[in-house]
Amino acid sequence: MNGWLRSALTYYVNSTGRGGSTYKKFCNPTGREWGNYLARWGKFHSVGNNFHINPGCNVTDPALVRIGNNVGLSDCTLIGHDGVVALIELCYGKHLDSVGYIDIKDNCFIGHGAIVMPRVTIGPDSIVAAGAVVTKDVLPGTVVGGNPAKFICTTEALIKRVEDRCESYPWIEMVKQRKGAFDPAVEPALAAQRRQYFFGDGSNG
Repeated sequence: MNGWLRSALTYYVNSTGRGGSTYKKFCNPTGREWGNYLARWGKFHSVGNNFHINPGCNVTDPALVRIGNNVGLSDCTLIGHDGVVALIELCYGKHLDSVGYIDIKDNCFIGHGAIVMPRVTIGPDSIVAAGAVVTKDVLPGTVVGGNPAKFICTTEALIKRVEDRCESYPWIEMVKQRKGAFDPAVEPALAAQRRQYFFGDGSNG
């Protein structure tokens, strides 16, 4: 899409709240851009500052979701209701409701493919690992993973583990100097160094 057309569509969508699916399809917004759009027009109960959400994230009941500050959602799923009540009504004649809130506190990240079920609070400074199925509250400052999600370690321990791993990376100084978590000016050089480090020159297949 041409730059001026993308800018025009982006402005229209963010100003009116209309055309979100078209914006997502043709403009390929970043997680930050999509987060800005949904913070205003996504019909969440509330959204804090610095919200990052991948366009592939699926939120079934945004009105039942509260998002804190500095929250990142990868291509995960947040489920606010249980559709089994439709079957119960059809087969057993019982008119029931099964819904619940999802409350994501400040400084949290939910990884790719994770599923968060209704009636769950993700405590502040917590991380939900990729593929996890969260069926109960996540304690503050913890990392959980698995199905059902269980405690793996503290967030502080995870940060230390990643810091230790980074000490051996020859590109770590470049990472420290880049602007934000993704900097187009340095990403090609970073990608080349990573390939070389992990796979060598590629002559061995």
